[in-house]
Amino acid sequence: GSVYVWVSRSQRGCSSISHISNGDTEREFCIVHNHSWTPLAQSLNSAMEYQLVNMTSSLLCDSSGINASSVMGKALVVMRGNCDFSQKALIAQGLGAMALLIASNKTLTIPSANESEYAKVNISLALMRYKDFLEAWQVFGNEMQVKLYAPPSTKIDPSIAVILLISIGTVVLGGYWSGAFKISLTVKADSGELSLYSPLKVVIFVALMCGMLVLMYFFYKVLVYVIIVIFCLASASALYSCFDAVMDKIGCGTLRFSVRNWNFSVRSLLLAAVCISISVVWGVYRNEDRWIWILQDLLGIAFCLNFMKTISLSNFKICVILLSLLLVYDVFFVFITPFFTKNGVSIMVQVALGPDASGEKVSFLICNASFSQLPVVMRVPRLLAWAQNLCMMQFSILGYGDIIVPGLLVAYCSRFDVWIKSKRKVYFVSCCIAYFLGMILTFIVMLLSGMGQPALLYLVPFTVITSAVVAGCRGEMKQFWAGTTYQVRGGEGELYWCFSIIPKNVIPLVAVIFDCQYRFIKEKNLSTVCSF
Repeated sequence: GSVYVWVSRSQRGCSSISHISNGDTEREFCIVHNHSWTPLAQSLNSAMEYQLVNMTSSLLCDSSGINASSVMGKALVVMRGNCDFSQKALIAQGLGAMALLIASNKTLTIPSANESEYAKVNISLALMRYKDFLEAWQVFGNEMQVKLYAPPSTKIDPSIAVILLISIGTVVLGGYWSGAFKISLTVKADSGELSLYSPLKVVIFVALMCGMLVLMYFFYKVLVYVIIVIFCLASASALYSCFDAVMDKIGCGTLRFSVRNWNFSVRSLLLAAVCISISVVWGVYRNEDRWIWILQDLLGIAFCLNFMKTISLSNFKICVILLSLLLVYDVFFVFITPFFTKNGVSIMVQVALGPDASGEKVSFLICNASFSQLPVVMRVPRLLAWAQNLCMMQFSILGYGDIIVPGLLVAYCSRFDVWIKSKRKVYFVSCCIAYFLGMILTFIVMLLSGMGQPALLYLVPFTVITSAVVAGCRGEMKQFWAGTTYQVRGGEGELYWCFSIIPKNVIPLVAVIFDCQYRFIKEKNLSTVCSF
């Protein structure tokens, strides 16, 4: 399914910075600040500098044993626990302190209090990780000077352009690969009718997707690991398929050897080792946000490309039904489900980002991810969110579904161009341009509204309507809508094209996917009839 095109992992809680220095050395650390308390300066130059006093031996739930003159006009660091944030802040304020940092061994959350308490506190208050304070203490000792500031985040970020490039490139390459995939069908099986892409079965398929999404919402902690294992296997296989196709394209030869009547290809073994290694590394380090997103995007691109090449929709009618149902699915689980969830976060976003996901309606924000996330999105770090990235990497994201679902229509258009022998690839090029314009509109709406958007809401109308208009203008709508029976004959030296592409080694696996009828006639009299 499709998820928000862009979601900042934290809306406002992980956007503040503590700048600690001693005149010669300086470090910056993440702090969590609630804007309901005294606002922080928006830049380092405008922030007030205070001497930082280490009081982590105290919880500051009362003022006993504290000399007011030693903290007057300074910033304090105390430990979290035993009493409310507001109580600690009022005591620090009463002692004459100008700022209060609360060191926490727990997950950082926005420091909150009753509405009536906010107005009573006139000093800056924020949470920081205890391990960060220990690091600062080891570097600076007692000579710590601190500035607290909260730089504003920007809506426009270069990562959006990277996401756009990834999506467009994957759709174009996947569609082209699907159309250019030449295959000779040698079916050694009994005749039979293989079908899924009838309207009824498409409806059943989408209903199963809905059920799976709901199950993931309620049983996330268990099912997430099942999905991760499946993704590792599927993405490794897809990456191998992509690399192998590249090797074939550049004419890389294969060196073969035999062991006990088993034939092996050196190229295949090396490619398999590389692909499996990449998948395993991702699986082990998947929660390391700083760099693992590169491997996730690589595996995701390969997964989408292989899906678009292998799975083909039989005609435009099926494309319209499938994309329309998935559009409704996308909009419902993004826009409607927040009215039924406890925390006001849509089921789609909650499943995509994990139980730690939060939205603008949620006042309790977690800034440390404690759950594994589903590998269902392309992720690119927000390049201008350097301050927010100190707390947790901020990402622009795009769901695999926003690439695969329109990509299936793009692939259909590419194969249709091959079928009608269109040298200019009219359908393929038009659908790719429509996808690009749909993505641009999605980003524009996202930036204007300040909210993540379900991309299929814009991509499906753009691609479907454009394809229909092109077919209508060319007078090929009937053929484009219903498809045709395409005859593939066997013969020496011939290349066989089939509108639905089925590698012979996976025919049993995809028997329920393709709407094809196969007739097996021995040896060279093989004939395959595919109904589209």
